[in-house]
Amino acid sequence: MKPFPKLHDLYIGGVVLRSVLLAWGVLVGLDSLIGGLMTEISDVGTGNYDMTAALTNVVLSLPRRAYMLFPYAAVIGAVIGLGQLSASSELTVLRALGLSRRRISLSVILSLTVLTALMVVNAETVAPWAQRRADTLKASAKSKDVIIAQYSGLWAREGDVFLNAQTGLERNENGRQWLQLNDVRLFELAGDGRLASITRVGVAEHHAGEWILRDVVRTRFDAKSAVRTTAKEERWASKLDAAALAANTRNIWRPRYMTAAALKDGIEYRIRNDLDPSEFQEHYWGRWFYPVNVLVLCLLAIPFAFGSLRSGGLGKRLFMGIVFSLGFWLVQTQFVRLAGVFKFDYRIAYLIPALAMVGFSLWLFKRRSG
Repeated sequence: MKPFPKLHDLYIGGVVLRSVLLAWGVLVGLDSLIGGLMTEISDVGTGNYDMTAALTNVVLSLPRRAYMLFPYAAVIGAVIGLGQLSASSELTVLRALGLSRRRISLSVILSLTVLTALMVVNAETVAPWAQRRADTLKASAKSKDVIIAQYSGLWAREGDVFLNAQTGLERNENGRQWLQLNDVRLFELAGDGRLASITRVGVAEHHAGEWILRDVVRTRFDAKSAVRTTAKEERWASKLDAAALAANTRNIWRPRYMTAAALKDGIEYRIRNDLDPSEFQEHYWGRWFYPVNVLVLCLLAIPFAFGSLRSGGLGKRLFMGIVFSLGFWLVQTQFVRLAGVFKFDYRIAYLIPALAMVGFSLWLFKRRSG
């Protein structure tokens, strides 16, 4: 094989990239309008959450939406781009000049590698930062007593008591559901504004309208002294809205929007504290297999584009390519769900469908080349 890239490689890659960017823009635009703006409009009027805040929220979510939709845009764009070259007989000319199907496929895949690399960087930098900013904006606007700080977690206020939680989750067991906050600090202010006490709580759980505080260490400040007391468990008859806290807990600790480093820290934290790390493991390994999934989807799409050289329209090829790509996504999703249920390695769950689809793609490519 001749050195890469040549002029024809750049030309094929340019056509495919333009098609991918167009499909990508359409998908992100529709998702932002239907799944973003329409949803945010329903919350307009809650607290200080107005239309400007809703639009800002949608704009900040664009990097995250672009990352999630890129694999599907790559499939559609690859089929459309190659279909355009086929319809204008350019692929026929390129093959007559000695360019093999394998070389054409390599041109497509390597051109998409650039965008895939950008999306991997985006998932670790811009997307989580922007999504966190969007969630912070929304939570702060909807409730004056609950805010989200970028680095210090969840903050809430009830009277003269300020609550800070580093992590949290909604738990379900034996049909019961409750909110659990971990690594909690309670700051109590006196009537004159001075700090009256600091309470460190290992775990705070909300059950039946009250809070149960576990592993409590309280430091009270008098005019000239500080007194520390400890307790294994305390009851806190607070009217702090657990539903609002739970909603914001889902916002700031959603594993699917975290960086790989944050997911790894979350896995280690849950293992240390005997909590279920499966949700974090699912998204952590999903982040690593993201480039592999893009490659597999493109390999599935390319044979359908070449098929139009013989018979059938581009619409049919595009439809079939999308159907098989969605089939891959569904199969992999089910394997990942099974890994969560039967507790086997998520890497196996992501790898088996990918290998199966690569094998199918190679068989299909050979069959259509015959």
